[in-house]
Amino acid sequence: MSKIVWKGSAMLAPVPPALVTCGTMKHPNVLTVAWTGIVCTHPPMTYISVRPSRYSYSIINNAREFVINLPTSSMSRITDYCGMKTGAKTNKIEKCHLELSEGSTVSAPVLTQCPVSLECKVCEVRHLGTHTMFLADITAVQVDDKYIDSKGKFNLQQAGLLAYAHGEYFALGRKCGDFGFSVKKKHKNNL
Repeated sequence: MSKIVWKGSAMLAPVPPALVTCGTMKHPNVLTVAWTGIVCTHPPMTYISVRPSRYSYSIINNAREFVINLPTSSMSRITDYCGMKTGAKTNKIEKCHLELSEGSTVSAPVLTQCPVSLECKVCEVRHLGTHTMFLADITAVQVDDKYIDSKGKFNLQQAGLLAYAHGEYFALGRKCGDFGFSVKKKHKNNL
């Protein structure tokens, strides 16, 4: 296999196109963020990177909290819209008929239509160039109980989460394995 070498760029994909809520229940806002991920397990930490020109930037920078809501593939149009329109001119929550509930540890609202919501408190702000990274502690996780099975296991694969790669949205596909399945004793397949 031969590869073509390009200059460094943001080519890591797919990523979750998260619907990030900020503000308060009385004055909420939502924006779509693709630059997010987990940075630490203990303590649980995440980040979002936001352009300073975005309307939500000052809300998050001042409040030092936000909620990362993971949308389903059926929410692709809403997710795209919330990334294309500004909260300075459009009430995206009202326009998209999004339902809000209160966060348990933050003032920022939670999107009830999303199967997973991570409540986050900013612990560090890093100005990186085109984007500012808000490094945050995950202070609570809200999950839709319809994805909890009779044994108490969270079956996120049934949620049909949305993925984003290079300007396109995708529905996540079929399950291919579980963590550690490649080294379990009962499997004799060679890698």
